[in-house]
Amino acid sequence: IINNINVGEMFGESYIAPESGALLNDVVAIKDSTAIFFDVNRIIKTCSSACRFHSMVVQNLFFELSRKNKKLIQKLGHMSKRTTREKLLSYLSEEAKQQNSASFSIPFNRQQLADFLSVDRSAMSNELSKMRDEGILTFEKNKFRLL
Repeated sequence: IINNINVGEMFGESYIAPESGALLNDVVAIKDSTAIFFDVNRIIKTCSSACRFHSMVVQNLFFELSRKNKKLIQKLGHMSKRTTREKLLSYLSEEAKQQNSASFSIPFNRQQLADFLSVDRSAMSNELSKMRDEGILTFEKNKFRLL
């Protein structure tokens, strides 16, 4: 799992360049979804009237690419940790920080979290239990509290 995409967010933006080729990843929808495809040439080339709307679309695309790049860098930071515990603490700490609370929910179940962090699910579950027993955190399903 590379990322979790919510309603209104985009995917596949890394493939807007003409020579980028086919998607290298699968996209799986958890719920019924609709995907909208844009003609990239109509977005990256300004229209003859240089309208305000067009400028906003280009600006929003640029900012979204920047946001997605930052999320990928954060994920690399989590995955670059050596141990499962370090990966978990890195990810969970980042989620707590982003949600501005020691209690927070994550968008993944256990298998998805293990896939996202590239760790074995059973080893990850064992590590979560150890951290709970050590008083580092509490959890129930996808809800966590850092202590």
